Formats: sequence, C-alpha cells, structure tokens
Amino acid sequence: MPIYTYVCKDCNEKFDLLIGVTSEKAELKCKKCNSRNVDKILSLFSVGNSGGKSGSSGSSCPTGTCPTGF
Repeated sequence: MPIYTYVCKDCNEKFDLLIGVTSEKAELKCKKCNSRNVDKILSLFSVGNSGGKSGSSGSSCPTGTCPTGF
C-alpha cells in the first residue's frame, strides 16, 4: 500500500497517510487541527542497492572507489 504525504493548508502540519487499495476512501483530514483543507505533496524516497559490496559483480562502479552518496 502506498504512503502519501499531505500538508494542511490551515496549520501547515505535514503528515503521512497509508492509503489502501479498497473501495473505501481514506478520510483526508489534518491530524493536528482536523481540517479537511489538505493537499498532497511530493514525497521523498530513497533508492538503495541490493546489499552488495562496492566493486562486486554487477556494480556500476567496477573499481569499487566510486562515491556512493547521492
């Protein structure tokens, strides 16, 4: 199930909601002030490797000395 980030337009509180894939609609309201005046915002995400070591077979950095922080 995806997690969406919202911001309240009344109190500027940011909060996340886990949205299920059911016929029921999630109740979109601020957890701080209970306002329904909320907007979905862009959430950040991270992409990690599969747990392999630097320089291992299949790595995009064959020497193992390339920076890994993005």
